[in-house]
Amino acid sequence: MWERRYRAVEPTRTSGGERLYSDADVERLRLLDAAVTAGRRIGRVARLSTSELARLVDDDRAAEAQRAPLSAAARTEADRTLVEAALACVRALDARGLDELLRRSAAVVGAPAFLEQTVAPLLREIGDGWHRGWLSIAHEHMASSVIEAFITDATRAMAVSSRAPSLVVATPAGSRHVIAASLAAAAAAAEGWNVLFLGGDLPVREIAHAAVSGSARAVALSVVYADEPTTVLGDLRQLREQLPADVPLIVGGRAVVPHARALGRSGIEVGETLDALRATLRRAASGGR
Repeated sequence: MWERRYRAVEPTRTSGGERLYSDADVERLRLLDAAVTAGRRIGRVARLSTSELARLVDDDRAAEAQRAPLSAAARTEADRTLVEAALACVRALDARGLDELLRRSAAVVGAPAFLEQTVAPLLREIGDGWHRGWLSIAHEHMASSVIEAFITDATRAMAVSSRAPSLVVATPAGSRHVIAASLAAAAAAAEGWNVLFLGGDLPVREIAHAAVSGSARAVALSVVYADEPTTVLGDLRQLREQLPADVPLIVGGRAVVPHARALGRSGIEVGETLDALRATLRRAASGGR
């Protein structure tokens, strides 16, 4: 895939057309893999020379070594402390402080990891606070606008090849909470996908039309809250029927996770985390293998 999309390596061929990778090709691919594992975008590093890649990987490993003394428990505690600091900004209606905290912290750990470790749990906390009454509508709206702007900017900063596979992201009719869908779009962009973000509260026929017209390789929906779960589940099954059989339909959000088994029987993949979404997208990008 890296060879085809980004010309990361250019192996020779046998007379029968099979690729022959030299030791230099293998070393270059190992460096590229190390760079991507460290959180860098393949589209940004594939054109670097092997010597430049080696220096970049050395720098990444040196930075990781400085962070290594933090145990998994300590990192979890650091993430929790950051979420609490963000919630304090929300409670104080401090939009500027929240924005600065998000952008400063993302610059330290990298956007992909920050989305999973901080933004996702922060969104859950805000949603719970709103529904339980300790955050007002004003708090929720302020936080949503700041976080959505941050996610949008993070997504735009992830340059994606025009030849990358396309993903349609939306929320179905009746589901107006779009930030989780925005988060899924950012995670997909970090995986190298071209994302068509349709927003919220869309009829399934419109989502299906956009996917088919845009030759999407996958469709991802978020359903955080559902007043009528039966209706939402019916809409998801209807969408599955309207999509090509080889286009995965991936859904996430607390409103659908309890119904994962039933949706799975209809050919709909349910992911509870951004990691699960990324894993499904990797399988889709490789043709299901």
